[in-house]
Amino acid sequence: MSLKCGIVGLPNVGKSTIFNCISNSTRAQIANFPFCTIEPNICITNVPDNRVTELANLVKPEKTIYATIEVVDIAGLVKGASHGEGLGNKFLSNIRETDAIIHVIRCFDDPNIAHVNGTVNPVADKEIIDYELIMKDLESIEKKIAKIEKNAKIAGDKTAKKTYEYLINIKQNLERGIPIRTLNLSEEENEAIKDCYLLTQKPVLYVCNVDEKSINQENKYVKDIKQLAQKEKAEVIVIAASIEAQIAEFDNIEERNILLKDLGITESGINKIIRNSYKMLNLITFFTAGPKEVHAWTIKKNSLAPQAAGTIHSDFERGFIRAEVIKYDDFIKYGSEAACRENGKINIEGKEYVVEDGDIMHFRFNV
Repeated sequence: MSLKCGIVGLPNVGKSTIFNCISNSTRAQIANFPFCTIEPNICITNVPDNRVTELANLVKPEKTIYATIEVVDIAGLVKGASHGEGLGNKFLSNIRETDAIIHVIRCFDDPNIAHVNGTVNPVADKEIIDYELIMKDLESIEKKIAKIEKNAKIAGDKTAKKTYEYLINIKQNLERGIPIRTLNLSEEENEAIKDCYLLTQKPVLYVCNVDEKSINQENKYVKDIKQLAQKEKAEVIVIAASIEAQIAEFDNIEERNILLKDLGITESGINKIIRNSYKMLNLITFFTAGPKEVHAWTIKKNSLAPQAAGTIHSDFERGFIRAEVIKYDDFIKYGSEAACRENGKINIEGKEYVVEDGDIMHFRFNV
């Protein structure tokens, strides 16, 4: 499934450090100057999921495969990007190709790390990004309004008139500085703007990059961002990129866990970013589990059983007959597929079954 998240933010906020931790690489250059990243860096990373480990421990498969997401590290944006300032046009083009936004915000003071605007002000930094994305969306909406305005004013064209009304309403909200994702648009309104590929319609996850002393105690900067994010109903993750870089240096999981414990952290912030990004993309996981492999498969939430089957092979969807479904908790409780069968914990589901996160499935098909 080719859905991807773009890491965005002002220059020098820690985007590339976080990307390198996510990708477990050093492919993104890190330096103390603006526009260190020019061309976007791309990685595909596993989605942390303890359920995969638990299933593998029970089934003892030859191979274990996690769900994945694609993450893109995009060049830093500056004020005026919507008018081509800095790498603005390139930035906005790259973000248009993503499905969700991971917005990294600097929430720490350090005189040795330059700030592109000279002063650390996370709220102002967030507003710069918001403004530039809104301006680009406003430009796209105005182009579509101009395109359909003539037909909308023709008495008999009710469809064009309705679309025009939707666009005017969205334009007015953008002019008030309101991102489209917060508008709770109707199905008809979403259809009206589908071909505009709007930037502020994308879901967003805010990542507050703090210093080490603030990882277990919220600083003022984080509190301010959380307050703003709450109004947007957006998630906030607090992370110290410097700590995550230290954690990423350890290949051994036990050594990583020792470091986390020493720092008073229960889980890596990178894991939280990946898992929340997966959720933000409206994705869920179902599993297949057998001696050959335990495999976590990715589907959109509310997918039907035949669609889930199709992620494994198109023939499975084309010739779908039924699905045998075991709930994850039942599988863990009884320890095997055979034991679940003996205890009546395998459900037979048809084409209208809506797959739930954590379902363990076997598909019957005929082509």
